[in-house]
Amino acid sequence: MRRVSVFGATGSIGCNTVDLLRRQGGAGAFDVVALSGGHNIALLAEQARDLNAEIAVTAYPEHLDDLRNALKGTGIIAAAGDEAIAEAAARPTDWAMSAIGGYAGLRPGLALLEHGGVLALANKESLVAAGPLMLAEAARHKATILPVDSEHSAIFQALVGEDINRVQRLILTASGGPFRDWSAERIARATPEQAMAHPNWQMGQMISVDSASMFNKALEMIEAKEFYGVGAERIEVIVHPQSIIHSMVAFIDGSIMAHMGTPDMRFAIGYALNWPERGNLPVAPLDLAAMGRLDFEAPDEDRFPALRLARRVMAMGGLAGAVFNAAKEVAYDAFMARQIGFADMAVYVERALDSAESRGDHNATTFDLDNVIGADRAARIATREAIGLRQAS
Repeated sequence: MRRVSVFGATGSIGCNTVDLLRRQGGAGAFDVVALSGGHNIALLAEQARDLNAEIAVTAYPEHLDDLRNALKGTGIIAAAGDEAIAEAAARPTDWAMSAIGGYAGLRPGLALLEHGGVLALANKESLVAAGPLMLAEAARHKATILPVDSEHSAIFQALVGEDINRVQRLILTASGGPFRDWSAERIARATPEQAMAHPNWQMGQMISVDSASMFNKALEMIEAKEFYGVGAERIEVIVHPQSIIHSMVAFIDGSIMAHMGTPDMRFAIGYALNWPERGNLPVAPLDLAAMGRLDFEAPDEDRFPALRLARRVMAMGGLAGAVFNAAKEVAYDAFMARQIGFADMAVYVERALDSAESRGDHNATTFDLDNVIGADRAARIATREAIGLRQAS
């Protein structure tokens, strides 16, 4: 049986992954090594029991006793904290889902690559902050990275059997989020609750807010440059409100290949789980006649400056992605705590890029984990100081 692990099992991607594992035979078909989660201990314990996991880990040490009690008598190891997640990621697997949100997913993802199997990567921040390192580690250990973002899974599938040198453009689709038709003034007054109300997708809190600000699409632009090795001039974003076309690839002969499907992340997760084959997935079939139309429009980079900042990051190169992501995460936390406005997130990210560029912090003669950690830490400190927040202990 394949040995599998799911990191970020209690989030939206993780829950969908566990659902597919269950539907494809569960503990009878997979040797489930590790599951990790956050605050939802009851759900994590239920998943671990259902899949008979070897170990279940919560990111929060204060929940360890609750997790141990929930797993009492099962023989499943309960653990907590960053070191426990690292230890769980070090357990050999054939296939692993990396769905821990944000920069916190980088180290487990790097550890999972050492097994030389398949890493289903839903943690886009890993490639944004440390793309060259992730790809080098995958090559060194003969591991395969399969993108699980719906957009990048769509592009990956459209490129099967194709030569990347014959690609004219990678076209990332964006729903436009809940503020697609809002004025800049109204967007600036948006609340966290409004930002989390995505019109098409059921997603976690951070990715929903990132979608509303289009920082999610900015991250995907940088991810595309790193993963597919194409220049920024070959990466395009188009707003597609229905979220039916998940992304497209335009070739030099003028043709465009589009990946279409209902807005359901199990398309991308199931593709990665069954790759290189295709599995029978529990997703609704697409009724084109009932849909009637597909709409497209150009993104407005004045109202959504994250897209412009992504192009700046790609032009800067080096460790600029780590700076960008770190500043974005600090600004997101401040917005969710109502310490800054919605539009201020882009302002503080741009300030972090200004600061890094003026000091040359993004330049690195070698690209290793220590450099990434240093750039991330410096950007977080600088952004917190710019916002006027006390430094975390």
